[in-house]
Order: sequence, then structure tokens, then C-alpha cells
Amino acid sequence: MTMTLTDTLPKPSKSRGRGLGHRILVGGSLSDLRRFPRYLAIALLGAALIWAPLLGYLKNAPLTYRSTTSLILPGSGASASMNVNGIGQASSYANSAFASNAVSPTETYKRLLGADRIVDAAASSMGLTRLELGAPRIRLVDQTSLIHVEMTGGTPEDAQRRGAALIAAFFAELDALRTDEVVTREDSGAEAISDYRVAVAQTRSRIEQLQTQSGLLSVDQYDTLVDRHQNLETLILERRAGLSERRASLTALEAQLGQDATRAATTLKLFADAGYLALLDDVARFEVALSEANSSYGSRHPKVVSARNARDEAQIVALNLAQDVTGFDRDTLRGLDIAPNGARADLLSELVRKKVEFDAAEQELTTLQLQFETAQSEIDQLAVVAAKMQDLERDFSVSEAVFATAIARAESSKSDVYASYPLVQVLEDPSLPQKPSSPNRKLALMAGIAATLMLLFGLSLGWIRAALLSRLFTKPKA
Repeated sequence: MTMTLTDTLPKPSKSRGRGLGHRILVGGSLSDLRRFPRYLAIALLGAALIWAPLLGYLKNAPLTYRSTTSLILPGSGASASMNVNGIGQASSYANSAFASNAVSPTETYKRLLGADRIVDAAASSMGLTRLELGAPRIRLVDQTSLIHVEMTGGTPEDAQRRGAALIAAFFAELDALRTDEVVTREDSGAEAISDYRVAVAQTRSRIEQLQTQSGLLSVDQYDTLVDRHQNLETLILERRAGLSERRASLTALEAQLGQDATRAATTLKLFADAGYLALLDDVARFEVALSEANSSYGSRHPKVVSARNARDEAQIVALNLAQDVTGFDRDTLRGLDIAPNGARADLLSELVRKKVEFDAAEQELTTLQLQFETAQSEIDQLAVVAAKMQDLERDFSVSEAVFATAIARAESSKSDVYASYPLVQVLEDPSLPQKPSSPNRKLALMAGIAATLMLLFGLSLGWIRAALLSRLFTKPKA
């Protein structure tokens, strides 16, 4: 048993109103051409509603041109090293802009490009307001460090100028931010550097005061004094050993000669006198004459007596001359060696020389011992001062190193201007558009055609809705 659409729908009344409503809801048959004028009127009205605003927009909308600019952030860091003679080394290193995953420099610069003060600065440079300039369109390219910036204008040249003004304002703001960062760092480090300078000056003043009071200029000077004192002690020990050796040699030679050094020196001095030697020759000649007389005559013979008297007178004269030359008395002179000629004279000279060397060595030892005692007293007095001086010099070296490091760091930080705001470069200058970007005529026409086709498709469904409803509500046979 089949059921038709007329069986399932409510039975319309015979009144005119219910028949019209049923016709509007259900529609007519496919072959009913009396409906065509109504569908044609709806199609014309819908097409007018679609194409009239679209054509009006295409005809009256102002042309807009879009200029594009590309920026790039280099991915590598930068490092610098500076060696200062006598101070040390200062290094600065700027990490790569993409070294940290917490902060994205491209996102930061994207926000900065669209900041109000940058847009206002770009508008002011062109004599426009922010609304007249328009907001930039900023787009990031995934997996790259590129930033695309788009600006619109009424003409190609105007769009290009707006893009250039925005980029110039962006770089000017970057320079201002970097300069402000450097100034802030300098201000924050200036107080610390001033404190370091005061600490260095105070330590230097204490060192100078200690130098003035003690006379010790540095710890190196004290170390030099200690080294010299130790060398002096070693030298004294050597001189003592040498003096003992000289004393033993001198004593042995005096024992061999039977004369001390003083008598030996007197003998050599006396026999160096020509007059005394001549008198000795006379004494020797008279001694020979006396010997000859004694061999021929008796002891009381006048010739023997005359020869003896001549000899004694010559000896007395020689003895008186020796007293005048040496200043010794006769008893001392009688102990002198009266035959210093030959090898004995050389031994007497050696004895005198050894005595002189011994006296000189003894005097040198005495002087060295005096110097040693004086130096020991000075070292004992300067020991405490040297320890304090060493502490002050260490403090001064540390303070000076910290001060120099702070200055070097402050100077090197001036070159590290890309630490907080990475380097950005213009990869592509603002372009000069060749055609307008708005209105897009092709897109508008395609949208109008699509809307028209959708209208016609809707009217087609309305035309065949009776057949569709009959098919949907007809139950199939069991």
C-alpha cells in the first residue's frame, strides 16, 4: 500500500488563504510554468542585490597599494677581547639572538614594530596622523629569522615612503634603546668604580705614610736587605777562616826567622837607606883591618887599638843613624837582623807582606762585623714594618686589579650594544608596488559569480521542491 504526499500532508481547506499557503510551502509541479515569472523576478532582484553593491564598490573604492619590507636577524653571536698593558685583559661576548628558547627576538621586534610610539614617529616624519598612516601588517616566517612588514598607501610611491618611514623610526628607536641601556649600565657602574677608586687611593695613602715613617719603600727592598745580610754573614765566615789561615802562616814565618813583622819591617827600612849601608861597609872594612892587626900584633898593639877604635866609632855612627832612621833604641836595634841580603831578605819581605795582609784582613773582618750588627739591628726593626707593608701592597694590588677590571668591563660593555637588542638588518628595502592590492577586481568578480550561482541553485531547489518532498515522504512498499 502506497501513501502519496497529499495523503501525508494536512488537507487544505477550500478557502483561498489555505490554498495559497499550501502552494507556497509545497510548490507546484515541474511542468507548471505559471510560477516562472515569480522565479524570474526573484532571480533578477537577487542578482541586483548582489551585483549592485559589488559593482559600486569596484567603481568607487579608492585604489590601495601595498609596499613590503623584509628584515633579518643574524643568528651568530659576537665576541671581542682587549688586552691592556699592565692592567689585564677584558673580554665581551654577545650570545646569539636565538640562543635562548625563553625569548624570541623576532616576536619582540614584531611587537616593537607595531608599537604606538614607532607608528607615531613614522607618521610625524611624514606629517601625518597615526590614523592617516595606518597600522603596519607584520608577519613572521616560520623556522626563519625573517620579519615581513607591509604598509599601504594611496600611490606606489606613498606606500614605499610609508614603509621607509616605519623602518627608519624602528631603527631610530632601537638606537635609542641601546643608548639608554649603555647609559644605564654606565650610571650603575660609575658608583662602584668611584668606590674602587677611593679604596685604591686610601690604600696608596697608607703605603706612602708607612714609607715615610719607616724609610722602607717596598717589601722587595726588605727582601734585598735580608739577602744582603745573609750574604754578609757568609762573607764574614769566609773572612774569619781566611784570617785564621793568615795568622797561622804569619806565626810560622816569624818563628822561622826569629823576627816579628815589626822588626822585619824595620830591618828592611834600615837596609834600604844608602847612608846606613855605606856605614856598614865602613864597619866591615874596619872589622877586616882589625882582624888583620890581631893576626900580626898583640891586643894592646897601637895598630890593633887604632883599628878597634875605628871599628867601634863606625859602629856607633851606624847605630846612631839607625836610631834616627827607625826611631828605636839601641837595645831594640841590637836584635835586628844585620845580614838581610839574599834569600833571607826575601823572607823578611814576605813576612812584612803577610803582616800587612793579616792586618788588612783583620780590619776588613772588623768592618764586616760592624756592618753585620748594624744590618741585623735594621732588619729587626723593619721586620714588623715589612709584614705590614706586604699586607698593604697585597690590598693595593687587589684593589687596583678590581678597579682596572671594573673600568675594562665598563669600556668593553660599550661595544656590546647588541646584548639585549640583537642586530637586525634590512634584507629587502621597501618595495615599489606595480599594481594595487585593493580592491581586488578578480576576487570581487569571482565572489559575485559565486553568489549568483548560489542564488540560481537555490531557486532551482525551490522549483523542484514538490518532487523532492514527495520523494522524501513517500514510504516504500513492504
